[in-house]
Amino acid sequence: MFEGQPKGLYALALANTGERFGYYTMLAVFVLFLKANFGLSPTVAGNIYGGFLAMVYFLPFIGGILADKFGYGKMVTIGILAMFIGYVLLAIPAGTDTMGMVCMIGALLVISAGTGLFKGNLQVMVGNLYDSPEYASRRDSAFSIFYMAINIGALFAPSCAVGIMDYAQKNLGVSVNDSYHFAFGVACISLIVSMIIYYSFRSTFEHVEGNTKQVGTSKASVAEEISPAETKQRIVALCLVFTVVIFFWMAFHQNGLTLTFFADEFTAKSSTGVESMMFTVWNLVAVIFIVYALFSLFQSKTGRAKMISGAVILVAVAFLVYRYMQLPESTAVDAPIFQQFNPFYVVALTPVSMGIFSWLASKGKEPSAPRKIGLGMLVAACGYILMIFASVGLLSPDEQKTAIEAGTASFVSPNWLVSTYLVLTFGELLLSPMGISFVSKVAPPKYKGMMMGGWFVATAIGNYLTSVASALWGDLPLYVVWGVLVGLCLLSALFIFSIMKKLEKVA
Repeated sequence: MFEGQPKGLYALALANTGERFGYYTMLAVFVLFLKANFGLSPTVAGNIYGGFLAMVYFLPFIGGILADKFGYGKMVTIGILAMFIGYVLLAIPAGTDTMGMVCMIGALLVISAGTGLFKGNLQVMVGNLYDSPEYASRRDSAFSIFYMAINIGALFAPSCAVGIMDYAQKNLGVSVNDSYHFAFGVACISLIVSMIIYYSFRSTFEHVEGNTKQVGTSKASVAEEISPAETKQRIVALCLVFTVVIFFWMAFHQNGLTLTFFADEFTAKSSTGVESMMFTVWNLVAVIFIVYALFSLFQSKTGRAKMISGAVILVAVAFLVYRYMQLPESTAVDAPIFQQFNPFYVVALTPVSMGIFSWLASKGKEPSAPRKIGLGMLVAACGYILMIFASVGLLSPDEQKTAIEAGTASFVSPNWLVSTYLVLTFGELLLSPMGISFVSKVAPPKYKGMMMGGWFVATAIGNYLTSVASALWGDLPLYVVWGVLVGLCLLSALFIFSIMKKLEKVA
C-alpha cells in the first residue's frame, strides 16, 4: 500500500489532513450552533448547511479554471490564507442578532472561496505525481492513501469539538452558545499546521504545481495532447459520472444533518459496558493500530518487523483492556460524536478494501472504477434501508419533541447509527477515492483542473440537495425520509450500470 509512492504524496496528504481536521471540527457542531444561537428551525438550518456545503464543493470548479491558467500551487497558497481568515471570523463571537448572522454568513463565504482554491487543486497535484510512467500503476492506491489521510483529520474532529466546548463551559465559565466559537477556533490552529506542512515539504511536489512557465512548454505536456473527438468523449463520460455521484453525496452527507438530528432526538444519550468504549476516540485509534499491525505482521519480510508488529498489537490490546477496566458506570453520548465513526471506518478499512481489490486484480476480476461507483450507490441504499429498520415504531420528529417534553419519549440504541455509518463507509470507499482517481486519469490534459472541479460541482449539488431530507424532517414518518434516499440511490445505480460500457471504454 505504501511502497513505491513518491514523497510528495505524503506531504500533500498531511497538508490536507490539517485542513480537513479544522473543517470537520467546525462542521461537527455547525447545525447545532445554528439552532442554539439563532433559534433556526431544522429546515432553515438545513438550507444554510446545504448552501455552505454546496459553495465549498462548487467553487473548486472556478478554482480549477483559474489553476489551469495560473498554476495549481499559486491557487492552493491563496486558498490556505483565505480559509484561515474565514475561520478567524467564525471564531469571533459576534452575537446572535442580525449582525451576528451577517458576520457568520460572511465567514462562510470566505471559507468557501478559500476551499474552492485549495481542495480540488491539491488533488490535481496528487494526480500529476502519477503522470510519470514509473508511478502510473500506483494511482488508485495513492488516492486511497490520500483519502485515508483526509479521514485521519476528520476522525479526531468531533471529539475535539465536543471536548473544547465542554472545557470552555466548565473551566472558563463560557455559555453553551458561546462555546461553539471555541470549536471554530480549533480550525484556525489546524490551518496554521497545514500551512507549515505544505511549505516545509514543498520541494517534494514543487514540480507538479503547474506554474505558467511549466504549462505548455514541457515535453510531457505536448506528448499528452489528444484529439478533439477523444476530448469530447472523455468529458461526456465524466459528466455522466458526475450526474450519478450527485445523489450519493446527497445521501452520504446526511451525516451532518438528518443523521445528526436522529442522534440528537431519537438516540439514547448514554452508553454502558463494551459498547461505551467506541465513543472515546483513543479507543478507536487503538483498534486502527491493531488493524494495521495485523497487516504488517502477515506482510513483513523480516523477523524484526514481525516482532515490532506483534508488540504493537499486544500494547494496543493491553491499552483497550485497561480502558475497559477504567470504564465509568455510564458514558455520555453527544450527537456530534457519531460523526467520528465514518472517518474511523475509512482509516481502518482502507487497507482491507485495497487488499480485497489487489487480490481480485491478481485474479483478473477487479471491477473497473465506474463499476465500483455503481456498487457504491447500491451499498449506500443499503445504509438507509438499515435506518428504516432502526425507525420502526418511532414517532415522527414533531411528535418526538412533544414526547421528550412530556418525559414519555423512547430512544433507540446508538448501535443503529454506528452500523449505518459502517455501511455508508463501504459505499464511500467504493465511490469517492475511485471516482477522484477516475477523474484524474480520464480528464483531458488541458482541462484537468476544470474536470476535477466538475467532480466537486457534482458534490456541491448533492450537498445542497441534502436540505431536501431536512425539509421532510417534521410531521412525516421517519421511514419516508430514509425511503426517499434509498430510492434515489437505487435509481442512480440503475442509471450508471445502464451506461457502463460507455464509461469503461474511456477508463
